[in-house]
Amino acid sequence: MSVADEITARLTEAFAPDRLEVVNESHRHAGHAGDDGTGESHFRILIRAPALAALSRIDRHRAVNRALGDLTRRVHALALDAG
Repeated sequence: MSVADEITARLTEAFAPDRLEVVNESHRHAGHAGDDGTGESHFRILIRAPALAALSRIDRHRAVNRALGDLTRRVHALALDAG
């Protein structure tokens, strides 16, 4: 399973989002710091879920990171738009 698929699966299970977009932006960072050559090092996530709506911005980010768990160790950069 790709990292993007794993991100999607974990966030879907944790939050049942109304909207979820996981975009692999690794190609934009080829040769930069953090590029491990796998093509799965940099991601952008947009998530909208009722379970996150009442949380502060920081708490939304913390909740998403908790849901991703150990997967965050495999990702160099994660841009997150959560609401």
